[in-house]
Amino acid sequence: MTLITERPGPGPVRPYRFPQVVRRTVAGGQVVAAHLPGQNLAVALLLLDAGAGREPTGKEGLGGVLAKALEEGTAQRDATAYALAIEALGTELVTGLDWDSFQVSVQVPVDRLSAAVELLAEAVRTPRLDPDDVRRVRDDEATALRMDWANPGPRADAALRADLFGAENRWGRPMYGDPDSVAALDVEDVTVFHSEWFIRPGTLVVAGDLDRLDLDALAAAAFAGTGGGPVERGGPIEVPLRAGRRIILVDRPGSVQSTLRLGHPSPHRAHPDHVPMTLAGTVLGGAFTSRLNHLIREVHGYTYGIRGDFASSRRFGRFAVSSGVQTAVTAPALVEAVGEITRTEAGGVTEDELAVARSWRAGQLSVELQSPRAIASALTTLVVHDLPDDYHARLRESLLAADVDQVSAAAADHLHPESLTLVVEGDAAVIRDELTATGLGDLVDHTP
Repeated sequence: MTLITERPGPGPVRPYRFPQVVRRTVAGGQVVAAHLPGQNLAVALLLLDAGAGREPTGKEGLGGVLAKALEEGTAQRDATAYALAIEALGTELVTGLDWDSFQVSVQVPVDRLSAAVELLAEAVRTPRLDPDDVRRVRDDEATALRMDWANPGPRADAALRADLFGAENRWGRPMYGDPDSVAALDVEDVTVFHSEWFIRPGTLVVAGDLDRLDLDALAAAAFAGTGGGPVERGGPIEVPLRAGRRIILVDRPGSVQSTLRLGHPSPHRAHPDHVPMTLAGTVLGGAFTSRLNHLIREVHGYTYGIRGDFASSRRFGRFAVSSGVQTAVTAPALVEAVGEITRTEAGGVTEDELAVARSWRAGQLSVELQSPRAIASALTTLVVHDLPDDYHARLRESLLAADVDQVSAAAADHLHPESLTLVVEGDAAVIRDELTATGLGDLVDHTP
């Protein structure tokens, strides 16, 4: 007798309509807005082309330090006065950093948005950047990274990224830097990075009831005192695939668990195969019902969970699988994971699997893209990746229309099991011989 005899099928996808997108050029910058009639909350997000990819090699972590330093007061107010001013509006500065952009946003009632944007611009354009504050923020960030890097995972992630993209390239190093790179930053590094990238106008993203908002006035406040022309964004980076698999062993003496990171390069975000690639990744490892999770968790009991998916930025992407397994089953778990990737690349997906993936991905849009902040985030995707204004309006239909042939073709074209880098962080003395015996690839020791 079982409690559940058959896994429930996907339910009907709820209808969804992305709001109208408005674009205009004001005061030397770009405005991209979405009209949310009757919405009492509004979001303004300043999008700057100052992502981690703009940091000089060897200076990784600048963006993260600068993000925290923006909270330490401005040229007009000290930290306490600025905090009181922003809190009086019932909001806070929310910063975000990825490979392609630096984002600062506020969310307030519609009638307070103008004042909030003025405070946002004050922090971004004229931060105090007192040397003592910058050094304290830097030291705090380095300490936080040391604590994080004491856990399993960050070293394995860094080893995989370096092998895929080259440690000599900025995109081959951790997005937020590492404890040593952040600790080595000085005040001049931060002030120069700010003067080079944070005085440019950028793009103001607004999500709210546009009938009650003055976009021109908001843009004038956001872009006041800025200058500088457009910068070269660069095209997609062609990252060669590895000729044959390799295993990188990151030693963690005495560990009772091994951390697995498997990956290879994949296309950039605006690639025409993005939708079928996403669905192929969902079937393989992107959901709890995925093939990898079923095999490694449910069939073999090697892990609490395993995930695999495609992730991409404006210029490059990667396919990666991540999991943690008991030390004793490190080698068989690795063999099974590579085997499932190989089977998916060779045989594609089934209609039943794809139906679940389509329903889940399309259904997420009905749930996730509802709040002003979520809409603003979706608008940033249009700007960063040069996507058309109707991209999100058509995305649901694109997901639901993808068929087995298209998704299987994407799996065949963009999964490369023979070119995988297999990073294993664990007790090298215990697992080295078993990893070598798998025959999955040449084994090399990771050297920081």
